[in-house]
Amino acid sequence: MWVPDGAGNRLARSREMRIKLIVEYDGTDFHGFQRQPGKRTVDRVLEEAISRVTGEEVRVIGAGRTDAGVHALGQVVAFDTRATIPPERYCPAINSFLPADVRIVSSEETAPDFHPRYQARRKTYRYLVYRKAAGYTLYRRYAHLYTGELDVNLIKEGIRYTTGRHDFRGFMAAGSAVQDTVRTVCQFTAEENMPWLKFEITGDGFLYKMVRNLVGTLLEIGRGAMSLEQLEKVMRTGDRTLAGPTAPACGLYLVKVDY
Repeated sequence: MWVPDGAGNRLARSREMRIKLIVEYDGTDFHGFQRQPGKRTVDRVLEEAISRVTGEEVRVIGAGRTDAGVHALGQVVAFDTRATIPPERYCPAINSFLPADVRIVSSEETAPDFHPRYQARRKTYRYLVYRKAAGYTLYRRYAHLYTGELDVNLIKEGIRYTTGRHDFRGFMAAGSAVQDTVRTVCQFTAEENMPWLKFEITGDGFLYKMVRNLVGTLLEIGRGAMSLEQLEKVMRTGDRTLAGPTAPACGLYLVKVDY
């Protein structure tokens, strides 16, 4: 981008900067983060807003390719620009062109080789379950409704099987081309505070729909439809058909990414 110098009487080319954004969004009306032809995606909406601010055609890189309906509180995004806007001012500038279901939380300059996805050391996801029919109308976009009986202590026992470094291929949905299915779950908790049941999981990486498949399996254990022995067999054999169903996207949030 060509910009006027301080005196306003000459044109000078500014240096290229890589800008890091922290982004939150309601994923309900998006077809996921990653660009898909003819569909509304988070990256496309961000690129359009950033282009209006910088006057450039930009492409963004995200830390996580969240699926349709999945939300984010701390998605990390980077893009390159030669615009002369101070890095911290991108936050309010881009927000002025964004729809109500996406917001920039912060903006800063980062290293030229910073990659939000490949340099991530840990990611934290949250999954919310709403436990009462009354009141769910207000939370239907943001939590999974489950009103049956649940033994949360059994769920916590099941979590112990999945914490640590394991092969999680039994919790990977079909359609992924990933060959290495070993991941480390550093921390995994389940807390019930009626009417909410909150799962929170931190790991060095996650397979396609792994978190939702883990939650779906643990809910099956909690309601007595699946035994801990069966969970252990899924972990041992990697047989996806033995695990529980995939929990709905509406309850999942990308909370933060650590570098």
